[in-house]
Amino acid sequence: MDQFFFSEAQSLLRTLVVGVLAYVTLVVFLRLSGKRTLSKMNAFDFVVTVALGSTLATVLLSKEVALAEGALAFALLIGLQFVVTWSSVRVRWVRQLVKGEPLMLLQRGNFLLSALRRARVTKDEIRAAVRSAGIASLEEVEAVVLETDGTFSVIRRDDGSNISSLVSVRKPESEAPDTHI
Repeated sequence: MDQFFFSEAQSLLRTLVVGVLAYVTLVVFLRLSGKRTLSKMNAFDFVVTVALGSTLATVLLSKEVALAEGALAFALLIGLQFVVTWSSVRVRWVRQLVKGEPLMLLQRGNFLLSALRRARVTKDEIRAAVRSAGIASLEEVEAVVLETDGTFSVIRRDDGSNISSLVSVRKPESEAPDTHI
């Protein structure tokens, strides 16, 4: 019956010691890698985070994986993320591959139906984002953008001046806006 709760004291001690050391190692590596490693997640960041968690669990629970091997795996994953993010800042096609592009879902109070379908977002989700931004009417909205990290940005209409924050946002080509609010 004792086998259900623990196999032997040495195994528990190994898990305790390796767990603390692996955790400290991971935290140190993450701090050394900079804030970008811990920023809001896009799909690429999510994969790296899951891989780091899986590696930590493997180091903790598998007697076949030494702490040094786990530390090397942490360093490899964080190093690869650094290389990819460094490249994405400098090379447009890498940035598009890794992060994707923000997508406009509502423009000047009108839903962009093909964009909504492509992003798998409902009109009700857009309305909720507009309400969260403290705006009562869709007509007061210049645009709602689905950002690369999955959040919605709501831009209020202003006096009609140039809206430079929307320059890099992908808009569906030649779509007739849905005026049925």
